[in-house]
Amino acid sequence: MKPGLAKRDYYEILGVDRDADADQVKKAYRRLAVQHHPDKNPGDKSAEEKFKEATEAYEILKDDEKRRTYDQFGHAGLSGAGAGPGAYGGANGFDLSDALRAFMRDFGGGGGAFDEMFGATGRGRGHAGPSGGADLKVRLKLSLEEIASGTEKKLRIKHLVHCTECAGSGQTKGSKKTACLQCGGVGEVRQVTRSIFGQFVNISSCPRCHGAGEIVEKPCVQCRGDGRIEGSSTISVKIPAGVSAGNYISVSGAGHAGPRGGPSGDAIVLIEETPHESFERHGDDILYALPISFSQAALGDSVIVPTLNGSVKLTVPAGTQSGKLLRLRGKGITHLRGFGSGDQLVQVIVWTPTGLTSDEKALLDKFGKLHGGQPPKADRSFFEKLRSTFKG
Repeated sequence: MKPGLAKRDYYEILGVDRDADADQVKKAYRRLAVQHHPDKNPGDKSAEEKFKEATEAYEILKDDEKRRTYDQFGHAGLSGAGAGPGAYGGANGFDLSDALRAFMRDFGGGGGAFDEMFGATGRGRGHAGPSGGADLKVRLKLSLEEIASGTEKKLRIKHLVHCTECAGSGQTKGSKKTACLQCGGVGEVRQVTRSIFGQFVNISSCPRCHGAGEIVEKPCVQCRGDGRIEGSSTISVKIPAGVSAGNYISVSGAGHAGPRGGPSGDAIVLIEETPHESFERHGDDILYALPISFSQAALGDSVIVPTLNGSVKLTVPAGTQSGKLLRLRGKGITHLRGFGSGDQLVQVIVWTPTGLTSDEKALLDKFGKLHGGQPPKADRSFFEKLRSTFKG
């Protein structure tokens, strides 16, 4: 959305009535998302903007609470409430990585809209000629360290490969091919239906020759005329920094080989995040819990804390309260689109000792009488402070 332009109505974007139910909203979004998805429209900025716009509308209208707020107050009611686009894209608004993440969350599990783009017969291939191979979906688990800086992975995949005996043709050497009688050698069959709305023509791949337009006289013994056998390959996948669970990377031609010499599909590598033992991810920021003693909290101290790329020194100010968040700028996840890095938030946890000796108890009792102060009343909950820290 360019500065100065009014935001379009979410219902208008999805093309649904204001009383549309959740299923109608989801179907409308799915149709638009598949149509304008960046992977189907490479380099088309207009399609990318429409994809982001449709996803933003879907994210609001599918959520009952956000939808009620929007219906009552419009776009202004969502600003700063953790419900609008700023909740996904920060200062830059709802960005492409947010939109892709939302799409993959609801439609990336196989089938449905996902297969409309990465279908069983390969993407963007017509019916004439040998059918394309299916895309292969591969799940790749990454650590936060790998996600923070980007990495390159070599994956061993099992897929259908072209038969080595017949070079993928599906026929015995020296044998002939004849034109398919069912489709007349064009590889397509047409079915005409008529209704009160007119005549409709359905064009599909020929079921007898599988789109090749030819029939093998003597099928290859090894692949039984299919032109493919089970095999395995090693592929290299470059993972950019900042990816999230649900993002995917396409490796062209690394999917299943097409039957009888048909082109291969792609390998669709779906990203998964491995839970970290020390850090918790929040977008491009990461959260780390730091236990300190009461004396460190009261007097202040300099401590060493781990980050995703080595340890650093952190100053704990005197009088630090338990639950306070200290910020290490730029020590989080690199943004997927290269707009800098997130921060590491260090949550201070004041450790309370147990099993005190009589001398230790006496000292603490004396301190309590000398200090004489009472803890202040909380004006905001810790979680509200945590939310405001992430927004800032």
